[in-house]
Order: sequence, then C-alpha cells, then structure tokens
Amino acid sequence: MLILLQNLEWGYNEITNMKTKEQGMLMDIGLQKIKKDEKIRFLDETKETAFLLLSGKVAFKWADNLATAERASLFDENPSVLHVPKATEVVLTANEEAEVLIQKTSNADVFPAKFYSQTEIGCDIFGEQVWDDTARRMVRTVFDYNNAPYSNMVLGEVINFPGKWSSYIPHGHAQPEVYFYRFDKDSGFGAGFIGDEAYKIRHNSALCIPGGPTHPQAAAPGYPMYYCWMIRHLDNNPWTSRDNDPRYTWLLEKDVKIWPNR
Repeated sequence: MLILLQNLEWGYNEITNMKTKEQGMLMDIGLQKIKKDEKIRFLDETKETAFLLLSGKVAFKWADNLATAERASLFDENPSVLHVPKATEVVLTANEEAEVLIQKTSNADVFPAKFYSQTEIGCDIFGEQVWDDTARRMVRTVFDYNNAPYSNMVLGEVINFPGKWSSYIPHGHAQPEVYFYRFDKDSGFGAGFIGDEAYKIRHNSALCIPGGPTHPQAAAPGYPMYYCWMIRHLDNNPWTSRDNDPRYTWLLEKDVKIWPNR
C-alpha cells in the first residue's frame, strides 16, 4: 500500500494508525510540522515512542533532561532521535520551523529513555564494489534488536544514490515495515516493490510493507532518495535478519560475474 502525503499541514500528519489506518503495520506513524517557537507536549500511557528530527532545530525535553538538535540535510547529516518508553512526557520546542517523524507502538515494558545524537549513529555503506556499484547505498541504523532489545520497534534511514538500488538483493521478513520517502527535489521519484507489485515513489510518500513479501527499491537517475525504515517486531519473533529470495542469492557469491563483464 502506497500513501502520499500532499500539502503537509502544520501539526500532525498521520501516515499509519494501529486502530484506523493500515492497522497491519502495528504502529502509529506520522509527521509533525512545528512552527518556530511552538511548544508541543506528548504523552502516551501505553506506547513507546521515537522522535526522529527530519529538518529544523528542536529542543527535546523529557524527565529532567534537555537536548537540542539541528538538521539541515537528510542526505548529508545523520539524524537525532529521542526514544522513550510508555508514560513518559516529552516536550518539543522548535527554535526554528521543524519536522519530526514520530513512530509509536504498544510496549508494556519500561526501559530507560535514550537520546541518540548524530555522532552516536553509525553510517554504513552497503553494496560497495559489487554489481558495478549499482546497489551502493548508505544505511544508518538508529536502534534495532542488537542495541535496544527492550523495544518493539526498529528505526533507521537509507540514502539511495541516484540511479541505484537498495534493499537489495530482494528480501523479506515476517515483521511489517514502513518506508517514508524524501527526495532532494520535489520532482524526484523512484520505484518501490512489494512482491510482484511496483509503486511509483514520490516526495513525502510512504510504503506500507506487510510481513513476507520482498521489497527492493530504486531511485531515478539524478534524484537521490531518502527513506526512513520502521519495523515492528512481532511477539516472540523480533526482526533480527532478512530472508533473501533464493532466486537472487547467486548475486552474493564471491567475485560474481554479471553481463557484460562475465
């Protein structure tokens, strides 16, 4: 299912909702647009929440803690993220106009809140020096089962270089996932696949991926594509690995040769 957010409004722009919109994603996801000097309070008694800064400058306040983050470019800068358990009040104050991507899901456990600064988040290069670099991309994992086993969510970002592929080789997993996309120009576009179905990806669109199907991505030449990837662990079945489509695993062989250089 492809969702396109058009004419983003100040306030909360909903993408998914556990009760009313794409319930199978098992997450509440939305984009919060905040005016300069605006202060917004968040408190959810039953759900853990992650706040990822997309753009602007924001002061994050929770408990007795305060952290300020700024981001001018999705493509050149790592994110800053606040991740809190249920029943934790968070106040966001915009020092300039800002956008924050919010991810929530139910979690009965209480864990220490964590603010991930830009310098704490790694940026890995995947797909380098294979397949003529046609799937070379940057991957920034904020938290997953490795560093946050107490969470029911996974959160990260991918920078899909122009004319290249990501989420490759085609793979799937039992857990549902949502991709939220941005391009450096509004005219940018790409392609997202869910199994055998293809979707034209545009600026401010989201792809809701049910558990199971493969979901490779591609960006049009000239247009770098950003997407935030958000996974919901299943009960007693957290996301820890991907299930590669066996038809394409030959591409993982050492020194594999592909046309025209085979």
